[in-house]
Amino acid sequence: MTENLGAERCDRPSLIPRPRALRMIGGTVSLPISGTVSLCLTPKNEAVGGDGHRSQASSGGASGHVDSGDDRIVEKSDFLAEMLALSMQEATGLQWNITRGERHDVDVLLEIDSGLDPHGYRLTVGKPEDDGGDEPAIDIAAYDLQALREGVQTLRQLVRQYGTAMPRMVIDDRPAYEVRSYSLDVTRGRVPTLEWLKTWIDKLSLYKYNQLQLYVEHSGKVRGLSESWRGTSPLTSRDFIELDGYCAMRGIELVASISTFGHHYMTLRTRSFRELGEFPEQSDRAYSFIERQEHHTMNINHPDAFKLSTHLIDSYLGNVSSRFFNIGGDETFDLGKGRSRQAEGNQDIAHMYASYVQRLCAYIEEHGHQAMLWGDIAVEMPQILDLLPDNVVILNWLYAPDITEDKVALVARSGARQYVCAAVHSWNSMLPHVEDGWNNISRLAKYGIKYHAEGFMVTDWGDYGHINDPRMSIPAMIYGAQESWNPGTVDVTTLDMDMSRFEYGDSSGRCVAEMKEVCRGASFTWENIVHYLELDDGSGAVNDDVFRQVMEERGVPLDVDPSEGLAAVREEYVRTLSSAIAKCDESNALLQRAMPRLMARIAAGSIAPGNVMEPWLVASQGQQLFNRFGDALLNHRSASQRAALAEDLEVWFELYCEAWRSISRESELRRVADDIWKCADILRSADATEPRAES
Repeated sequence: MTENLGAERCDRPSLIPRPRALRMIGGTVSLPISGTVSLCLTPKNEAVGGDGHRSQASSGGASGHVDSGDDRIVEKSDFLAEMLALSMQEATGLQWNITRGERHDVDVLLEIDSGLDPHGYRLTVGKPEDDGGDEPAIDIAAYDLQALREGVQTLRQLVRQYGTAMPRMVIDDRPAYEVRSYSLDVTRGRVPTLEWLKTWIDKLSLYKYNQLQLYVEHSGKVRGLSESWRGTSPLTSRDFIELDGYCAMRGIELVASISTFGHHYMTLRTRSFRELGEFPEQSDRAYSFIERQEHHTMNINHPDAFKLSTHLIDSYLGNVSSRFFNIGGDETFDLGKGRSRQAEGNQDIAHMYASYVQRLCAYIEEHGHQAMLWGDIAVEMPQILDLLPDNVVILNWLYAPDITEDKVALVARSGARQYVCAAVHSWNSMLPHVEDGWNNISRLAKYGIKYHAEGFMVTDWGDYGHINDPRMSIPAMIYGAQESWNPGTVDVTTLDMDMSRFEYGDSSGRCVAEMKEVCRGASFTWENIVHYLELDDGSGAVNDDVFRQVMEERGVPLDVDPSEGLAAVREEYVRTLSSAIAKCDESNALLQRAMPRLMARIAAGSIAPGNVMEPWLVASQGQQLFNRFGDALLNHRSASQRAALAEDLEVWFELYCEAWRSISRESELRRVADDIWKCADILRSADATEPRAES
């Protein structure tokens, strides 16, 4: 039934991503408490000839249109109807029915219209004014099944906001990027549970992502590599198969994303495979979060290197149904510096790199798949772009918050296919850098459109042990959903308010702003802690390699020579951070003010505020302790103050472990624990309370 409310105005809904065109037409549609959703898979502009066969009336109808005789298509479309019926049930408390083929006397009609723009849909809430009474109250017409999925997600968002009494409106919509991808790190310390991964997939689907890449280095249970994955709670082939089916039903393409010749730190430390590394003599060095991100490159000229790469590919290739396969290839910093240089003489690194990528791409293609490749090495050595196979997809990751368009333009000029890849900006950090995420995502989305990128990807990394809780990536994930769908059309303040209301149930629209305030409360970070600890090479001497890397990353020289000893180097490192550490009290006061406000806003609206608040509460308390740790190092607090802080760290870490285990397997939590306990031990040590004598 359509009720005309006359002059009464219905507020515009908070839809994420914001549709291209939304027209409010006045009045309200009241749906029954127990209605019917109907699926019509036969395009309504296909004519049926006298012989009973359908003929395409539109010129648009090739790939992507629905063949109702395909059982898989029917299954997926049925699932869309079920998903929508479930949303209606949640709004009314009563069961909705679904049917096929009925266009009249139903409440919601889902149909294919091949006359619409490719990838587009039209959602109409409210019958035409001259309707005789048997037209559906809500109609979603879509170009193909994928577009129908997007329209259903929009309607599900409306149902969550309005229940069964919706304002009348017409939405015409389609995405800016055909591929909207999310890449999740499941390897650098944290392997999520399948249950949590499924909840994340559901959320990605609601916000209209249509691709998910799970990034794996050593945390997959691959035969013959147990020495590499032991103790990591690895994902199994069965896990990938289950997730592939779960994604497919929700219109998401699951892509295997593995390291094939870079980022093999764990594998190249094993007794079985260390000889395949550029520097096998380093394999017995103490484990290091920093070195894990730097020294991990295979000697691709070793006769067994390609065999290992293809074994890894084979282990994942059949477990996902996507035609794409991400072969990695990023950050191969050591290539050509060690054993591979000895083997190849004067061959330049660019040709060495490109030659190996060509072999891997050929192998992927022989098995009927399409290769993807992280683009950083090719972008830094542009001659590589001319040496790569024509059809490889370059995943052009560019993470600076103030990123320019230069490197996007560079790949475009080469003629290579590319996705532009932004980041949520949470790695190496207890609290995410939400504002950096917005600045990076919003800029890069515009550049990708300008230079005709095929896809947009948001990456979520866990460097340095994945201490960052992925549930805190939701704001930046939503930024990516908006900017990959309809970039540059919503200012961040408005988007934050929409997100606060829709995702977190905060009617004030302020909770995301409060989250950003919390994220400003770091004066001594997890990255600082890792740097401080890993200046020790494991024997009490200075790790020269980490010393150099810390200076490079900070861009601030340490005014001390490693020969002066570990205590002197650490004290100098802390001194270079003194201006930030000096804000400890200010930062902790900010956190102590902001967290109660955030908690109050979420608790007032969210159905399950505890699930939302847990990671923020734990991270906020942890960051306050990190700030105090930096202050204790700089200002040489008393032994009693240090001992109290050590105990506070240990008590807090038990809460952190509970939060970790609520969404993740045990994985490599022990590595984070080792560093927290090292901090506590340093606080309790006699040497830590004494300042270095002036020379």
